[in-house]
Amino acid sequence: MFQGFKDFVMRGNVVELAVAVVIGGAFGAIVTAFVDYIVNPLIGAFVPTGDLAAWTITIPGIVTDAELGIGGIISAAINFLAIALVVYLALVLPMNKMAERRAAKLPPEVAAATPEELLVEIRDLLAAQNTSAR
Repeated sequence: MFQGFKDFVMRGNVVELAVAVVIGGAFGAIVTAFVDYIVNPLIGAFVPTGDLAAWTITIPGIVTDAELGIGGIISAAINFLAIALVVYLALVLPMNKMAERRAAKLPPEVAAATPEELLVEIRDLLAAQNTSAR
């Protein structure tokens, strides 16, 4: 049982995935801090509360008023878009460029012969064998 688990964990994909999750978490923390401490205060200058995360919309109710935390939702959306943009620019775009370069260096694929062409080759080989055997 332990050997099977060890083989599973030591597979390249599992180890690479674990490293990616750890680095992704740290990377997400950096982008979240950037959004929370730089982007949100800049946007917060244009909202009534002065702080985007604290911006709420009050809806009057019969018993009590309901406050919708619209600023927190906008802040989370900005955070998501910032992480998605940085991942695209830092990982996806360079990988696509590298794949294009690799594809450009590969020799062009030779088209597979049609059945008719193969039959013609076989006929010519048989004819050559028959003439050399005489």
